[in-house]
Amino acid sequence: VGHHGHPQPGLPLQMVVWDEPSFQGKKREFTAACDSTAECGFGTVRSFKIESGAWAGFEHSGFQGQQFVLERGEYPCWEAWSGSNAYHVPRMGSFRPIACADRRDSRLALFEHENFLGRKGELHDDCPSLPALGWGGSAVGSFLVRSGAWVGSQYPGYRGFQYILESDSHAGRYPHVRHWGSHAQTGQIQSLRRVQH
Repeated sequence: VGHHGHPQPGLPLQMVVWDEPSFQGKKREFTAACDSTAECGFGTVRSFKIESGAWAGFEHSGFQGQQFVLERGEYPCWEAWSGSNAYHVPRMGSFRPIACADRRDSRLALFEHENFLGRKGELHDDCPSLPALGWGGSAVGSFLVRSGAWVGSQYPGYRGFQYILESDSHAGRYPHVRHWGSHAQTGQIQSLRRVQH
């Protein structure tokens, strides 16, 4: 572990999961993606600890459904990872590492319309409120992730549905709302932050 408790580059990714809340029941360690917790021989994930790396968690198997950014720390119950009692996702069906997370070098361009058209904005830092920054309206049409990994949230203050945007996925190109995830219904994103590695 390097300065300030950050893992050194190249440190193995590690996620420890339990099939009961509060780190109880059956326990298993993962160091790579799991397409389906059932097929990985682990019924339901109800609590977990991220020992190193940044991970993306998904409501359903096959990396489908609601998305959650999982950074170093403890997640004793579903409220801890869903970030809101409004979205009841009591278990995770699949998860994978976010390989390109890099807080020191994260750059993203956002566009008013799909296919990278219309008004453009650039971010190099966390933004708790796009409207407060002067971004008109609540929607974003498309994203171009130049480096690093970002999580966009439906509401200011990183609340609501989460969308994971990565520079090494789709070559960083997200031309339409449907590319953000299977749960994306609208282009409403009002806060963005860099994923912690």
